Amino acid sequence: MSISKKDSTGIDRRDLIKGAAATLTLAAAGPWFISSEVLASSGELNVLMWADYLPPEWRAAFTKNTGIKLNFTGVGSNEEIISNMQKGGFDICSPTNNRSPLWADLGLLQPWDYSKITTLKNANDFMLKLGESEWNFGGKGPHWVPQIWGTEGIGWRTDKWAPEGLPSFGDVWSDKNKGQGLIRPHSGMMGAGLYMETIGELAPGSMWKAYNSKDDMKQVWDKVTKWCIARKGNIKQFFYDAKDQKKAFMDDGIIIGQTWDGPLLALKTEGKPVTYQAPKEGALAWVDGLSLAKDAKNLEQAYEFAKFCFEPAPAGKAIDTHGYNSAVKGADKFAGAQYRNNFTEAYPGDALSKLNPWPAEPKWYIDLRTEYANKLVKA
Repeated sequence: MSISKKDSTGIDRRDLIKGAAATLTLAAAGPWFISSEVLASSGELNVLMWADYLPPEWRAAFTKNTGIKLNFTGVGSNEEIISNMQKGGFDICSPTNNRSPLWADLGLLQPWDYSKITTLKNANDFMLKLGESEWNFGGKGPHWVPQIWGTEGIGWRTDKWAPEGLPSFGDVWSDKNKGQGLIRPHSGMMGAGLYMETIGELAPGSMWKAYNSKDDMKQVWDKVTKWCIARKGNIKQFFYDAKDQKKAFMDDGIIIGQTWDGPLLALKTEGKPVTYQAPKEGALAWVDGLSLAKDAKNLEQAYEFAKFCFEPAPAGKAIDTHGYNSAVKGADKFAGAQYRNNFTEAYPGDALSKLNPWPAEPKWYIDLRTEYANKLVKA
């Protein structure tokens, strides 16, 4: 399948991300203003979310403005989100957009009532379409609204390595960086496959064709796995969350990695000798959102949380800590000046037009990919 074309919902997945980037403004940062309609009574809320998305300052501001106690559980993968949601006890979680087929079958979510999220007018219009199409389970309405988007590309220590021109997914596997590389197993293998397409090891489009059927996937991923195992010695560590990535570059001797944009750009904002850039093959792109648990006990508080998430000021302030991009229009106005510099440097030239949004992933694909990733880890 080609994700540069419109999918079955009529959404052009590359234009969706490009449209999100186009919402960045040039306005100066203003005061942290919260509209009066966000103010709520009290109570508590149980939130399951990616560990770095809600910095302490954001959580404190939420409680101050709403009176709601926030019980926050941080996770580092979609698998952890699903596992915890199956156990129960959470009101809100934050799945990634391409996991919609799996969530549709799980029956763990309930649709949002847009009329109760009065700040949803601030949501990025392109990304909001994902919830209205791919997450409209059984025609009951959107079970997901966008919150944060980002990419996976190449991060490196600027004091120890520099690419020749644009970086490549292949640089992580290069003998020149032997024993200094960092990847997340399954996505590192995706990056390797995209690189293999450029050097004739795979036919162009093979990595997207693998989404068509189990047979197609096996033909492609058998080759990718063999290629990666042969070069595993160039990979020093595997990562599984944002904290792993930061530690790898600051403490563990990692020089180059296929990383998320957020952790590396957050370190860069702090003045650390690291940077991040979309590779020549095109960065992998995703959108994480907010979903409401089917058995949520604190519904009123959940809607107050959603309203607060779509306030530009707190969404923008959090950018300087987590390093990703907000799905809230105008949020960038409230981020520090370094954010725009980071964004421009991370996506030079035509990088935004070359983004590779992760396609929707059925369960059979996820299960098979996990088997291949485990083969690499255990090799």
